[in-house]
Amino acid sequence: MKRVGVIGGGQLAWMMADAAQKLGLELVIQTPSEHDPAVSIAKETVFAAVDDASATEILAKKCDVITFENEFVNLQALSLLAQQGVCFRPRLEALAPLLDKYHQRCYLRDLGLPVPQFFALDEVENIKSKIEYLGFPVVLKSRRHGYDGQGTFIIHDFATLQQKLSYESTTKTFNQSPFLLEEFVPFERELAIIAARSVEGKIVTYPVVETQQEQQVCRRVIAPAEITPNQVAEIEAIAHTLLNSLEVVGIFGIELFLTADGKILVNEIAPRTHNSGHFSLDACETSQFEQHLRAVSGLPLGNPALQCFGAVMVNLLGYENSHSDYQSQRQQIAEIPHAHVHWYGKTESRLGRKLGHVTVLLDNQNLGLGSAIANTIEFIWYPR
Repeated sequence: MKRVGVIGGGQLAWMMADAAQKLGLELVIQTPSEHDPAVSIAKETVFAAVDDASATEILAKKCDVITFENEFVNLQALSLLAQQGVCFRPRLEALAPLLDKYHQRCYLRDLGLPVPQFFALDEVENIKSKIEYLGFPVVLKSRRHGYDGQGTFIIHDFATLQQKLSYESTTKTFNQSPFLLEEFVPFERELAIIAARSVEGKIVTYPVVETQQEQQVCRRVIAPAEITPNQVAEIEAIAHTLLNSLEVVGIFGIELFLTADGKILVNEIAPRTHNSGHFSLDACETSQFEQHLRAVSGLPLGNPALQCFGAVMVNLLGYENSHSDYQSQRQQIAEIPHAHVHWYGKTESRLGRKLGHVTVLLDNQNLGLGSAIANTIEFIWYPR
């Protein structure tokens, strides 16, 4: 398969460009705006919303296989195309249990994978009893379309919960509730693993990483995470169980909690390339973007191993409304030894928006300095 259609034209699709060229593949992008990052690297572009299935029908005529940059798609409409023979990888049946976060939680639980306690917010009279079971604080999540902290709220009391739900309850019945309620996990660390599965069912996993979030947005990734070999094995087993159960073809990102008593809990699944795997562009023999293209185009999977002792990845997040390209800060960061700056070329900055990322490769001399290096990058990037 030589022409790969990608639904979504953000930085995740943009970062597939080098791998596509290396593998002799052409990318055809479906995305709404001519300013989206992946437009500049696409062989062809279909300008339309990512959930526009009529546009995806046009996309399908231009490529051999279709994959996804994000999960904000209309599965019901796409299934008609699949019935007509359009090849989606991952297959739509693998995405179906994951797009709604309540359904995702149920699927993981039914697979026997460890997850936090959770409930769907269905009936008003049941909320108090559910809260009494979970105890405050609780986490309120949008069941669809939440990412980068959007749609996730940590709630400390019943009055705040009622306030947050009041608008929803006036516009929707609770049986159509867009929210999921789950226990707040007082984790020691947040972890993640990127895993890929080929057409033949072979699975490879990347090193488990530590992710550091602020306001539910990833700020930093440290690779590899400082955890025990048993914990690594448990996380790899979770990845194998999930990908085999769904018969995935492609890359998945799996986010996890590590509790103070050493328990692993699955937080969320991203059925695509993921922020926690960006370090692989510079630190691994095969990046997550090349791996995903290898899987969906039917090529053998590559080696996911680190080519260095470790790496730290720092997201460059917007902190103002601006049209600046931040050339001065980027130049200063690029001068840090072994730093690789990836700038996404977005024309507009706003609070919390991912504008780029930096990976710094670590050798055995500075392996323990990941946090200090991240502090240096953030000192340069954020205004004081």
